[in-house]
Amino acid sequence: MCGLGLAAGAVVAGVLVQADTAAYAKLGVPVPGAVARSAVAGLRAVAEVGGGLAVGSLLFAAFVVAPQRSGTLDVDGWLAVRRSGAVAAAAGVAALLLGPLTAADLAGVAPGAVLDPNRLALYALLEEPMAWLLTAVGLLLLAAGCAVVLAWRWVPALLALGVVSLLPTAVVGSAATGAGHDWTTDASVLQALGAVVLGVLVSLLAHRAGGELVERRCRLIAGVLAGLLLVAAAVLTVLHVGPGPATPWTVVAAVRLLLLALVVAAVVLAWRRGGALVALGGAGLAVTLGAVLARWVPPRFLTRPDTPGETLIGYDLPDPVTALRLLLDWRFNILFGTAALLLAAGYLLGVRRLALRGDAWPRGRTVAWLVGCAALLLATSSGLGRYSPGVFSVHMVSHMALNMLVPVLLAIGGPVTLALRALPAAGRDRPPGPREWLAGLVASRAARGLTHPLVALVLFVGSFYALYLTGLFDVALRYHWAHQLMNLHFLVVGYLFFWPLIGSDPAPVRLPHLGRLAVLLAAMPFHAFFGITLMSTRTVLGGEFYRSLALPWVPDLLADQHVGGGIAWASGELPMLLVVVVLVGRWTRDDAREAARHDRRADADGEADLASYNAMLARLAGSDR
Repeated sequence: MCGLGLAAGAVVAGVLVQADTAAYAKLGVPVPGAVARSAVAGLRAVAEVGGGLAVGSLLFAAFVVAPQRSGTLDVDGWLAVRRSGAVAAAAGVAALLLGPLTAADLAGVAPGAVLDPNRLALYALLEEPMAWLLTAVGLLLLAAGCAVVLAWRWVPALLALGVVSLLPTAVVGSAATGAGHDWTTDASVLQALGAVVLGVLVSLLAHRAGGELVERRCRLIAGVLAGLLLVAAAVLTVLHVGPGPATPWTVVAAVRLLLLALVVAAVVLAWRRGGALVALGGAGLAVTLGAVLARWVPPRFLTRPDTPGETLIGYDLPDPVTALRLLLDWRFNILFGTAALLLAAGYLLGVRRLALRGDAWPRGRTVAWLVGCAALLLATSSGLGRYSPGVFSVHMVSHMALNMLVPVLLAIGGPVTLALRALPAAGRDRPPGPREWLAGLVASRAARGLTHPLVALVLFVGSFYALYLTGLFDVALRYHWAHQLMNLHFLVVGYLFFWPLIGSDPAPVRLPHLGRLAVLLAAMPFHAFFGITLMSTRTVLGGEFYRSLALPWVPDLLADQHVGGGIAWASGELPMLLVVVVLVGRWTRDDAREAARHDRRADADGEADLASYNAMLARLAGSDR
């Protein structure tokens, strides 16, 4: 069934792509032959549909069906993993072929010309061919892993590899170019993740004997992924449609949205009446049409040229930074803004579930979590997030908020403890659920390794120097996906550092209070030295990028960088001092509790420990005579 679906997708994409050659006119290159255009579109359909099938099948094996008590995959899980490997191999080969074929397609030359040693290095610098090669490597590694894995514990790791393999091609091409490319890049990433619904639906249709629980989980996952795919496609369509007359791109995009709406309706309303099969067909055709749209120039690019600001960061920054604009001049960050809202809503639902059954939850933790979510939203979607890509000093404010403030507040919120108390247990002999997955993740070797104080300290402190003092920052400035990856890195590394130190959740690696204080004090000088380094350097970080952006109200880039260094120094030390105060306060409180417990025990046993100790001293004194 999967093989027929891949073949059908390739044929449909190859036929439809012949209807529009505007991409080549826009690029100013000769139009390749019909066979070459069909080959690129067909292989892209195979790679994208196959990637969704492979990752979705692993999602089914990891989180829908139960492993055996020994930890080995059961029959349903084993078949899903092997199917994932076979489809990933086909998609990986297609992606591997797309590397040179896409380079030839973009350059308007014969595919064999790309293999010329004199041109090979030049084509290797093109973003889209390199993205396909990275995807090919990931999918082929995934296929190799699926061929040998039998233990369930390796399936989540393969799933993570599959998800990462889908992302390189999602952040290049038309979605990552021109006005609004910050939004379209994020939407393209969500679209790639939504395509995973294909594998979930195929797995369900292939394993109907899974029972009511398996069907219910598949329906929930398929509904979420299909809705994600629909919303992401709608965002891309709205942002890419121009004001002029309809083009083939517009028509196909509209048909695609209708198909995705049908998929969502089939999952939600007609699941037991063939809805899963209808949803699978609609989603497969929608992903195939997405491969066709990726080979055409969206109408918006044919209306007007982009400004330097739109080319570099996706939008213009005509007005200088002021405190009011940092608060009110919002540009919603699709990934992190949505994450902040979902994290807040999920936490409140957990607190409400505890309250409904009569369990209390500390109000201070709730306040800390919600303030942390608000800080995440402000750092990425307010004026801070809007100006951060174009102004180094504002970037440093956002960086410090994501690295220092937000993780501290989220760690105090204790989300793991809340989730383990609020989520229901799966039950004996039933597939593990979210509660079991979370408990397994916290107890895993990876969690223990990443939260080890020395590892977390190196990641937390070393990230500053590795990013800003090695030239990596200069490269990352050019791409929105790299900016988002920086934000994610700041957030995750900060949380891994502060969780074992002041987090309300029990950490995989526990330190005594004195050890926690030592780790905090060890980090403080490195932060201070980093800020001082930025304040004293005479080289502009990301100078080429900022000069190309040419904001008229930032005439002195080095002065702005020195301001950013001062922000790094001040905003780094103050939160650390606050954390030290919180840690010392908890230390004092825990000592008081321990003393109270000792006093209660002494009152209950009549100072038995003290009497025993005095008797021991008396015996020792008698033995010395």
